[in-house]
Amino acid sequence: MNLPIFTTPGELDRYLQCHRSRSIGFVPTMGALHLGHQGLIDRARTENNTVIVSIFVNPLQFGANEDLDRYPRQLELDLVLCQSAGVDALFVPTTESIEIADTLTQVIPPPAMMSGLCGCSRIGHFQGVATIVTKLFNIVRPDRAYFGEKDAQQLAIVRRIVRDLYIPVEIVGCPTIRADSGLALSSRNQYLSPLGRSQAAVIYRSLQQAQLLAQQGEQNARSLLAVVAHELATVPEFQLEYLELVDLDTLQSIDTLSQPALVAIAGRIENTRLIDNIVIGK
Repeated sequence: MNLPIFTTPGELDRYLQCHRSRSIGFVPTMGALHLGHQGLIDRARTENNTVIVSIFVNPLQFGANEDLDRYPRQLELDLVLCQSAGVDALFVPTTESIEIADTLTQVIPPPAMMSGLCGCSRIGHFQGVATIVTKLFNIVRPDRAYFGEKDAQQLAIVRRIVRDLYIPVEIVGCPTIRADSGLALSSRNQYLSPLGRSQAAVIYRSLQQAQLLAQQGEQNARSLLAVVAHELATVPEFQLEYLELVDLDTLQSIDTLSQPALVAIAGRIENTRLIDNIVIGK
């Protein structure tokens, strides 16, 4: 059976009318699907009667000098993955079909949640994410929506939007899927050469150093981040953008590890921007 593909909200709504009496799981993506996305789909498949995946490369979340034009687009391969994973239908809207224009009403998350981490260098990114995710929630109206914990800032902001705006959807965070080297799976990994992928494994190794130190009882943020920075320095090709210890919910920097918190990293290898994180202090 061919996987149904819908490109307009009306088409999708008509399809879902006979499914709304049972649970709907939703996985919003920008395509270029990989095993990390499959993990989200698998979780949705086990918890819902119907699973919808959206593929939309959101122009609102790309800055002027970012990789919107070269962001990988591979719809045929994405279809194969979705079909094999048991997705019930794909929503592949165009900017026209969901009315993306300069006059679009914007959803603005709390500024404090957008100003740090990736928000420092990606001005407007999370406003663009929040606007399109909210639009997609209103189109699909799922019972549950699934996001990867690798994008921890995005996940925290989406949870806050849903809570503040009383959007009736449960947000489910799913653990980061990693390559054997520890590198977090990402659509942007395909920009890396084999050498670059090997070098990028230092990101997770460094995060593990902080986790180990926290397990040994260290609570000082400066000390925890110092051990991460020391490990990162073993791969000089990695260009660090930020390294922070932040509260899981507010995303604000903390000085002392008194409860579980997030060590978050962003940087570049071969001019490819990579992010990763780990929760410590469990």
